[in-house]
Amino acid sequence: MSTTSPESLKRSSIKKAVPISALETRVSLVLALAIQTSSLSQRLLMELATETAKYVFPNRRFESRSLEEALMSVPDLESVKFTVVSRNNQYEIREVESYFIAETTMPGNYGFDFAGSSRSFNVLAEYLFGKNTREKQMEMTTPVFTRKSTKSDGEKMDMTTPVITTRAGNQDNWKMSFVMPSKYGADLPLPKDSSVSIKEMPKRFIAVVAFSGFVSDEEVERREIALRDLLNNDREFRVKEGASVEVAQYNPPFTLPFNRRNEIALEVERRQP
Repeated sequence: MSTTSPESLKRSSIKKAVPISALETRVSLVLALAIQTSSLSQRLLMELATETAKYVFPNRRFESRSLEEALMSVPDLESVKFTVVSRNNQYEIREVESYFIAETTMPGNYGFDFAGSSRSFNVLAEYLFGKNTREKQMEMTTPVFTRKSTKSDGEKMDMTTPVITTRAGNQDNWKMSFVMPSKYGADLPLPKDSSVSIKEMPKRFIAVVAFSGFVSDEEVERREIALRDLLNNDREFRVKEGASVEVAQYNPPFTLPFNRRNEIALEVERRQP
């Protein structure tokens, strides 16, 4: 029976330790990077699929009162919390919980001019996605609000927050705002862009009418007049003095017109007995 000496084993192991060529090193590195990239791509695809599903398979959080509303859908994103106090075939009254917004004044004299809306949206999106003092990326919420400014909008408030657009009291300017994720509360990073302000929207009652399609200034004006007329006959609520119309848009731009959910709202208060 043959035996192998320790010296032979040592020589054998030395012979097997053949240096890896430069080509083999590069091939191994490429393979390792390919595996890592594949793993990263799969993870990114999963995240993209999850985010896309929020829009493809939207969450219907509203009760439908008509065929038009039944066709509307909203993304499965965090939204403003509210309780429906009363409703009829024309509008509903909601008690809305307080929330924080990031807001900016829109350029131009129109609330829904494409260029002005796009610029305002981009400014707010930059703040949301990291252009802030903490370079913090925050989650998207819904809706986007557009509203006419009021005289009190000039007051500075402490840090307190879908896109909202409003119009300034005696001015032609509108304001657009994003609702801030509720988990931050008042602990929000400050915007680096001085045109963006953070404020708290207090708990309040609003009268709301939903409609589909694309939003225009003419459509908003027509529906605001109609809602004010309807509220004149409401026995429990009336339009609050100085209330300005507010428009909420829930859907991304690629949503089909008949699937879009838009709302106009007016702040209301209970009538005195």
